[in-house]
Amino acid sequence: MAKAENKTRPTDVSPAEFVAAVEHDTRRADSEVLLGWFEEVIGYTPKMWGASLIGYGRYHYKYDSGREGDMLITGFSPRKANLVLYIMPGYRDLSDKLARLGKHKIGKSCLYINKLADIDMDVLREIVEDGLAYMKENYDTWPE
Repeated sequence: MAKAENKTRPTDVSPAEFVAAVEHDTRRADSEVLLGWFEEVIGYTPKMWGASLIGYGRYHYKYDSGREGDMLITGFSPRKANLVLYIMPGYRDLSDKLARLGKHKIGKSCLYINKLADIDMDVLREIVEDGLAYMKENYDTWPE
């Protein structure tokens, strides 16, 4: 039986063009900031993953089940309800940083914020840098 392909894969869509088409004014403006901010913080060029994820870098994973693939190391998506930032190792022991971040919610590897004005960008930098360091230490990673 063939293994299912990952649905979220890199595309040739321009991240800047995708962001320019975001309808919500605040989400579009914040996404324009994040495009350059992520590139500056981790030094990787943005790449669209699937229809709505803007990713930076790539890592290879392999589960005990044998399923394996590639995924973005970090990135974001301007969703209708909020901005979603992807911190791939999740929030292992980041309670201190998260307490200082500002208004947010978290999922397993997702950080949900309404707008950049709600958070401390310096603390966000600490969280993203921590995630990148973890990924480089524990997975095969490379710039996209």
